[in-house]
Amino acid sequence: MAQLPPSDTALRVAELSQTAENTFALRPDAEALKEIAAELGFETLRKLSFSGRIIPLAGKDWTLEGRLGATVVQPCVVTLEPVMTRVDTDVTRHFLNTFSYPDEPEVEMPEDDTSEPLGSWIDPGIVMREALALAAPDYPRKDDAELGQLVYTKPGETPMTDEDARPFAGLADFKSKLEKDGH
Repeated sequence: MAQLPPSDTALRVAELSQTAENTFALRPDAEALKEIAAELGFETLRKLSFSGRIIPLAGKDWTLEGRLGATVVQPCVVTLEPVMTRVDTDVTRHFLNTFSYPDEPEVEMPEDDTSEPLGSWIDPGIVMREALALAAPDYPRKDDAELGQLVYTKPGETPMTDEDARPFAGLADFKSKLEKDGH
């Protein structure tokens, strides 16, 4: 009995061509876009596409090369208003037969963060979601959004502003006053 694929976008490595490019083109439907948007914390997700090829390397290794495109709408970190971002990026993943995770509890991150272990399946759908999560802004902000100044104090006391908290702010004024007076 054949093993079922983990998802409808997964490709069995044993069935990939060793001599030709193995192309893929993903364009999730409206329901899948809603699901991905919810999973990644986006308000909406439109025009998501991921296409490319999976090519054999020496030995049993493979490389996935693709182009990701999407329109992401996220809440502004300042105003919570919707911020639309266009994502267009190249994606590369190396699936290595000899890859292993380090056993040590603390290790340096490798320079190459595109490599991962080769399993029985290569799933462009998972790569698409990971790449989209990495490419979308971490802190989306509207162009004209500004943080206001919050001023807190005890009742009956004069509030201290951010400007008051700058200990050397008055020195520039004092210096320019001295220069005007000829000192």
